[in-house]
Parts: sequence; C-alpha cells; structure tokens
Amino acid sequence: MLEFSSRDRGIEFRISAMLCRALLLSALLSLPAQAAVPRLPLRAFFDNAQRAAAQISPDGTRLAFLAPADNDRMNVWVCPVGAPLDSAKLVTHEKIRGVFSFLWSRDSRWILYVHDANGDENFHIFRADPTQPGAKSLDLTHQDSTRADFINIPIETPGQIVVAWNKRDPHCFDPYRIDLATGQATMISENPGDIDSWYADTHGRILGAVAILKNTQTEIRVRPDESSPFKLLATYGYDENAGVHGFSADGTFLYVTSARDSDLTRLVKLDIATGRETVIDQDSVFDVDGPIISDVTHKLLAVGYNKERYFYKPYDPEFKKDLDILGPVHDGDIHFGSSTSDERKWIIAYNSPTDPGATYLYDRDTGKTQFLFRPRPWLTPQVLVDMKPITLQSRDGLTLRGYLTLPKGVAPRNLPAVIDVHGGPWLRNGWGYDAEVQFLANRGYAVLQINYRGSSGYGKKFINAGDKQWGAKMTDDMIDATQWLIDQKIADPKRFAIYGGSYGGYATLAALAFRPGVYACGIDYVGVANLLTFMRTIPSYWETTRQVLYKRVGDPEADWQWLHDHSPVFFADKIQAPLFVAQGYNDPRVNHAEAEQIVAAMRRNRKPVEYMVKMNEGHGFMNPENRLDFYGAMEAFLARYLAPAM
Repeated sequence: MLEFSSRDRGIEFRISAMLCRALLLSALLSLPAQAAVPRLPLRAFFDNAQRAAAQISPDGTRLAFLAPADNDRMNVWVCPVGAPLDSAKLVTHEKIRGVFSFLWSRDSRWILYVHDANGDENFHIFRADPTQPGAKSLDLTHQDSTRADFINIPIETPGQIVVAWNKRDPHCFDPYRIDLATGQATMISENPGDIDSWYADTHGRILGAVAILKNTQTEIRVRPDESSPFKLLATYGYDENAGVHGFSADGTFLYVTSARDSDLTRLVKLDIATGRETVIDQDSVFDVDGPIISDVTHKLLAVGYNKERYFYKPYDPEFKKDLDILGPVHDGDIHFGSSTSDERKWIIAYNSPTDPGATYLYDRDTGKTQFLFRPRPWLTPQVLVDMKPITLQSRDGLTLRGYLTLPKGVAPRNLPAVIDVHGGPWLRNGWGYDAEVQFLANRGYAVLQINYRGSSGYGKKFINAGDKQWGAKMTDDMIDATQWLIDQKIADPKRFAIYGGSYGGYATLAALAFRPGVYACGIDYVGVANLLTFMRTIPSYWETTRQVLYKRVGDPEADWQWLHDHSPVFFADKIQAPLFVAQGYNDPRVNHAEAEQIVAAMRRNRKPVEYMVKMNEGHGFMNPENRLDFYGAMEAFLARYLAPAM
C-alpha cells in the first residue's frame, strides 16, 4: 500500500496511523470472549478504511482498490493479482476530495472514476493510466457545471465508454460515446427533454430509454438501431416501479422490474415486439431488488431480494453451485463485485453487522477463494453487535419492519435510545454493517431503524401510503416505533433521541416540531426544514422527476398550504428539545439555506440549537476530518442529553 517516494508527503502520518491501527487491532484480538466491550475511538468507525472497493481487471492480471493517500484522501491503488497488497502503486492523486467510485475499462488499460468538487455533485468522469502511477488523470467530461455518469462499458468496443452527460442542457442528459485514448466525445442521441435514463443492448448500442412524462407516467421506448427514432413499447404508472435491467442476448425482450397488475414489484420479460409482460419471478412479501445477468451470455443467473437479509434465488445451475461454495466461506450476505471478462474470477465481499466488508477473490473453475482484506480489520465480531429484524404495527394497522441493535455488556432494559431515520425517503434500511449504528451501540445506546411508510421494498401500497405524508403519518410511524421500544421495556422514555440525514433530518425536525415532548433531543444532518423552499430549489438535473416529487411530497403552488403546515421551520416555537444541525454548504439536493432557516428560527425563539456547517462538503460529509468532527460533536451532544449506559 505504501510507496516510498518523494511524492509521499503524508508518509509519516500514514505510518503513524497504521501503527495505531495495528495496536488497536492487537488489543481487540486479545480480548476474552466475554470481556466488557471497549469504548472504541471515533476513528475506528469514521476514519478512512484501510482498503476498500476491490476491482479485478478484465484480463485478470491486476487488482485495484481504494486506500488513503496524500492528504488522507481515498485514491486508487493497483498491484498484480497475487502480489502483496502493500506493494500496490498509487494511480490517482486526488488531494482535496477522495475517490469513492471507480472501475476498469474493458481493455484493462485504464482506471475510470467519477469525481466532483467539494460535494457539488457535478460529477466528471476521469481516466487514469495504471501503468503511469505519477501521471495526471484526464477529465473526459471537462465542461464546468455539468454532470456525467456511466451508461455502458461496451464489450465489443473495449476502448470506448458510453455516458450520460448534461453538457447540452443542464436539465436532461444526452448519451455520448467517448474514445478513451483520445478523449473524443460524440453525442449519440439528443434527449427530447423527458428521457430519464438510457440503456444499451448487448452490443453497446443505445437502443432503450425510459422517459417520465409530465403526468408522471413512465414510458419504456426502444428502437432497432441508433439511427432510428425511439418508439413507445410500454407505459407504466408512476408507482408501478418500472425499471429496465438489460436486453436479452437475442434482443427480443428486456429484463424489467414492474408492479403492473401487482402490488409487489416483480421481475418480468417485456417482449419488444408486443410490449407484453411475462412474469419471471416474484415474492409474496417483498419487492424484487433486481436480477443478476451474465455480462457474457446475457442470461439470467439469479434474482435478488432484500428481505430481512439479502437473498438470491438462482436461475443458473452453475451460479447455484457458486452460492453453495461461497456461503460457508464467511459469515454475512454475499455481494458480487467485478469479474474478469470471461466471468471465471470474481471479487466477492461479505456484508455483516459484525464483520464489515471482508473481501475475497473467487475462482469459479477451482471453487477456491483467496482472502484479500477486511476494510476495517480493527473492527471484529468481539466488539461489534448484531442487528435483529423486528416487526410492529402502526396505529392505523400497517406492518412496519426494521432493525434493532443493542449495546453489548449492559442489560437491555431502560436504555438510552436513538431512533435512526433513513433518508430517501424512498429507500429502506437493510441488514449489514452500519458505522453510525455500531458507533451508537458502542456508546451504550439502543438503536432502532424503522422502515416507515413511503420506504421502498414492500410494495406500491406501502410506498404510496407515504404520499404527501411528510410530517404527518410518516412521523406517526416514527412515534409508534419509539413507543414500541418503550413498551418492550428496552428504552427509557426520558432518554430517547431522534436522528437522521436528508429526509431523516427532516423527520427529526418534524418529530420535534409536530410531536413535541417525545424526544429528549434531535440531530438534523443535511435535512429539509422548509418544504416550500426545498421543492423550489431541487437540482436542475432532477427536472425529469419533478412531477413525481410533486406527487410524492407536494406541489409548491397547488399544495402551498399543506407544505407550509408541514414545514418545521414555521413551528420552531413548538420545539422543546435541544437540536443539533449539521450541513454541507455545497449541498445541491438540500440547499444550505434549509439549515440556516431552522437555526435562525430556533435562535429567534430562544430555543437551544447547535450548528455545524462544512464549506467543502455537500449532501453528507465525505472528508474524514469532517466526519470525525461531526460524529465527535454528535457524541458529545447525545451524552449531554441522554446520559449513555456505558
């Protein structure tokens, strides 16, 4: 991992950090099984991982991964497969903001990664040469104030990529084909203004598109070749969760997830000639999460479901054999990463609450696995705690599912507790490692994560039940979950906090303003305070989904009164509990004015409020020093008002 050269200006820091981590790991491994759990330093949870996000090159010769580099920023390192990871060479050199997502080009010649400036989410796509570790990366989408993302990495043209880029119009994305050697970008089609996403066939041609209309219907469009116009194939309601996952090998159908004629999302074949659906797989309780489709044969390997834990239903005999082999290798849910171009070697990571991200190289021909690394080897099952799936009923009869995490070393009675509200809100909590949850449990708090109405994964009736219920029935679900934990005698009703980011930040403010007296304190992390200003400042590149947002949250013109009456900023005088607000100044999703409005309203009403703003962050803190600063302040804030059990 370390490269001893003149450009390693941060080498002393990294050596010191590695020694500290090694001492911490040694101490933890020597703990008796029943010993009291130590109070781990914040860095154990929120500093950079030692290594993460391994990717094998398509030709199978090299391994790339993220690790800290200059200025303690995550960057890409590369070494030969089978070589010690400490021998890896530094390939990217981002010193202001780290790299968080990357992949190999199809010809194994380049490392490709996305990067933005200080959290503004104007992501550009960069190309780095792993054979020239000191060379500067090339920005392939270099126009200012634009955003790009990958559509396809074609097999048949390995020296090219296909990207979506709002270079022409900031409100919508056109597909471009980029030559990786020259950087030349050629627009393939012009977005008519309503296309939300583009899809390539098995030859890398843009032959599919999903459009969102002003009436919130979704259209799937196809064409026979890139010179022909798109034609309508199928239409779906906004809540029918239509999603394209790829073309069949012969191009006669699309793999699509759909809730047409069903409450739950199913995996279907969408016939390109007729537009008719044929159901492939479905569940009786959970939505389909998505298919695993071979990049070589384009056949369906398995269907994934995010149930209480992640579950794969295999459709391919060899893939079933892979699952049987990989299951016993390591505890945790299996996650499939990159593979070689022939799909004979895979990167496998295991997700477990008590052992995050253990990563292996799997050889399908031999059935053998080679351990590569744990991202945070100083965190072990001896000090981390499991998540328990729970189910409860809302006051109006909905089944709410979630996860409960209890601290080790103390009896689960009358504990201080935190309800941790997920963002989205059209997402959901799942089983696995969560740094915030483990940190809070390590500090002695019971942590409850509930998938309130409006969360995804449980059918369209459940997600629709959250429409225009921000600060209303969605908040009631939080209160019902809180009361459930109190009724179980696990939580002390006088020592209960609410915390969340993004929508979870809004949920915190709403609970304190509209249900005062329930929580002893609250923490709003990049959350919405004023629904009217929030809906009027959504990013330009969300334009295709604007009407869906109006349907889910509210139209700032037609629903002005509703949005006003469910905006916590106008009811700050009702808030009784102390509040901590944290915000990234460059946040394009939740404008920094949201935080400033609620802080000003609290101060105007002489309510206790603490405020942290980071000028070099966006929608969440990515730089490690900012994460450590935030969670340190969060720890002190909770301790001041909840008196933790440990």
